[in-house]
Amino acid sequence: MNLIHDSRRRVLLVALASLAAPPLARAATPVQGFKVVKSYPHDPDAFTQGLFFHDGFLYEGTGLRGRSSIRKVEIETGRVVQAVELPAEFFGEGITQWGDRLIGITWQEQTAFVLDLKTFKLWRKFNYAGEGWGITHNERELVMSDGTPELRFLDPATFKETRRVRVTADGRPVEMLNELEWVEGEVWANIWQSDRIARINPKTGAVTGWIDLAGLLPNRRGSDDVLNGIAYDAAKKRLFVTGKLWPKLFEIQLTKPR
Repeated sequence: MNLIHDSRRRVLLVALASLAAPPLARAATPVQGFKVVKSYPHDPDAFTQGLFFHDGFLYEGTGLRGRSSIRKVEIETGRVVQAVELPAEFFGEGITQWGDRLIGITWQEQTAFVLDLKTFKLWRKFNYAGEGWGITHNERELVMSDGTPELRFLDPATFKETRRVRVTADGRPVEMLNELEWVEGEVWANIWQSDRIARINPKTGAVTGWIDLAGLLPNRRGSDDVLNGIAYDAAKKRLFVTGKLWPKLFEIQLTKPR
């Protein structure tokens, strides 16, 4: 069954044209490859929407209505050690940590769930306009994507939007910003339906580099099994990536730009 929804299908046509266009290919924007350090088991039925690393574990948000969840996962085994299901009417998207809270957004329901990071008990909800795709944070703000070229910055105390930046590569807007991760002062974003990650300057919105992960998982079951999920262990400088319905999680190192 094709799980891609109509509203995303419409913007996908624009995005596919963009992915083949010069912003992803020009030498002006460096492109990095990868090497696999290690692979780990990953639930092949997890429709991965969000991922982050904390205190030795991965936290993962999964999507699809009736199947959306937030999980704490043991990296070495892929075992889910703690989980909570979202109500069936919600389509889960990105997740991030803020202090002792876990924040998970939803696709079209304009609702975010704020959970206790330790117990997964619901603390509160908040609402936002438009769609929710990915979410991460820096030391002061939450950063959220909605599938457009814009990143929204939110006050983590009030959840009010404080500013936006428009993401561009070589002067052209970059569509389909999806799952996000804050890495060494940059926002890294999966580009939906591609094997690319954009490295984004959070002040200007400029893409400073591309990470090309083509070939990381060559044998996929269908068009929904796309790269989606970035987690960074800042203390040990470890980078983890996976995808929707992927049977593996990968720890990777980036190669020099080409």
